[in-house]
Amino acid sequence: MKKRLNFCCLVVFLSISGLHYLSAQAATPSTDDSAAQAAAPQATIDSDLLEVTVPQLEELYRSHKYTVTEVVQWYLVRIAKYNGIYRAVQNVDLSGAMATATEEDAQAKVAGDTLKRGPMWGVPIVIKANTSVKGLITTDGWKGYMIPGHELIAPSDATIVAKFRAAGAVILGQTNMPDFAASDTNRSTAYGRTGNAYDVRFSPGGSSGGTVTAVTANFALLGNGTDTGNSIRMPAATSAVVGVFPTRGLVSLTGIAPLDWLLDNTGPIARDVTDAAIALGVMAGEDLIDPQTSGSASKAQPAPYTQYLNADALKGKRFGVPAFILQGAGIPFQGIPTAESLSDAAKDREGARIPLRPETREAFMKAIEGLRSAGATVVFDDSILPDSFAETASHVCTLPYVEEGTEKFLLNYGPNQGPDQYHSSEEYQKAVGSPLPSTIIGGMNSDGRPPIIQVMLESDPKRDANYFTPRQKTLDAYLETLDRLHLDGYVYPATQMPPPDETMPQDGHLSEGPHSDTSWVNMIGVPAVVVPGGFYPSGLPFGLEISARPWRDGDLLGWAYAYEQTTHHRTPPVLVEKGLLPNMP
Repeated sequence: MKKRLNFCCLVVFLSISGLHYLSAQAATPSTDDSAAQAAAPQATIDSDLLEVTVPQLEELYRSHKYTVTEVVQWYLVRIAKYNGIYRAVQNVDLSGAMATATEEDAQAKVAGDTLKRGPMWGVPIVIKANTSVKGLITTDGWKGYMIPGHELIAPSDATIVAKFRAAGAVILGQTNMPDFAASDTNRSTAYGRTGNAYDVRFSPGGSSGGTVTAVTANFALLGNGTDTGNSIRMPAATSAVVGVFPTRGLVSLTGIAPLDWLLDNTGPIARDVTDAAIALGVMAGEDLIDPQTSGSASKAQPAPYTQYLNADALKGKRFGVPAFILQGAGIPFQGIPTAESLSDAAKDREGARIPLRPETREAFMKAIEGLRSAGATVVFDDSILPDSFAETASHVCTLPYVEEGTEKFLLNYGPNQGPDQYHSSEEYQKAVGSPLPSTIIGGMNSDGRPPIIQVMLESDPKRDANYFTPRQKTLDAYLETLDRLHLDGYVYPATQMPPPDETMPQDGHLSEGPHSDTSWVNMIGVPAVVVPGGFYPSGLPFGLEISARPWRDGDLLGWAYAYEQTTHHRTPPVLVEKGLLPNMP
């Protein structure tokens, strides 16, 4: 017999940190011993759903142990209990989530065991706040998209959101992120600071820190992140979850607010590789609106990606360790413009240097032992992606083309409601009275240098020198090293340092870390995955990153799965109901 839940059948709201949540209420009849009778079922559902995987949840549904409504309510109550401290979820879509759950329960009641469920049927997920969800505000982490009367309310779903819905997923809400996804930490003007689930004083990293915190804290089963320069992979590393950066072009970016459309990507964040593989299979595919995905079906390994998950996948495989990462060479984010002087270029390279911390090097060496235990060979050689590789990658410059992506997004996903609609940066300024920041419309620069003039990529006579030629040279060097040393891929630390304590200012300023040396993956568009790689002595997670050849996403997930099954590093965090700095901007 199906057990009833010991919470909310009545919809009650709690105001926590400016949001409204479902409150825990007894569902059983009110009798003298009802609390005692309900205690066992509550303990059972907590045990069943904490750390549950997609296949396990599917079995719970098939055995009729829980309804979708009951599962969704469990997650909503958990968000209500802990989100005020961790601030991972920016906007809870209570009505939307409950409507989907009710609809799916009705389908199951009518069809019974003949119901054809999608691959994510009844799976509660979260969506990053730069990804359009119809009817919700696409804050992009920025308070300027939340101005009353001028909210950026999504007129339609992003392509991946539509795919999640079609697969049966239940969207619980949208996750916090730094303004425009432009930070290595997770503080936003829209919702404040997200705390690391393993220690709220520490940073979860950015810009997908809201999603990784929600997923690792069991606020949702999985979610999406976006990655312009390590923003899926670096937060995943801080929080003991799996973060996937697919081959660029495998997954559509339609409906996702860009930071830099030439570097942006989106992928799944999950607690294990199997769930990440299931989600990637849902997300992947050609999209007529996103030309980047054109032809991907003929180049990519076919879905479902679970077919590549083999515990022996690492046996006989060879991986190289990039020398420039161990040396902390550094690559300037968004690259060095062609017209920049040699002295300014040297300053940019020096400013991008990120030394590998000793404790991170030690954690990496321990993680390598797990690879070797699974049957892989790990090669250290100074010729494996040396400083010259970082120098070449540093000249993949996207700065002159930033505005183009923002204008295309606003054209199609700007708000259609209210008297002050806007579908361009110019219309936004007219409606609101102030311009969009240079972060997303270009023109910014540092050290008092002239601003970067914005142009369209295809009409720019400098496009080859700025972007296409150095990008191809960087990719060629990446592939040549694989061929020369007979390597299958690369392995390296996902970050150059542990998560920083945000209660301890660095040089008189709030922390802007943890930092990583992995933006080159965005520049050349190869697939990469972060998998839990152990823990620092402090108890904070370390993440191991693996990258592969373009379009070998299935192989990549197979390696990650084999490592996961060999090491079993994932340990869920113990959450607190009180903490430090919950509302720090």
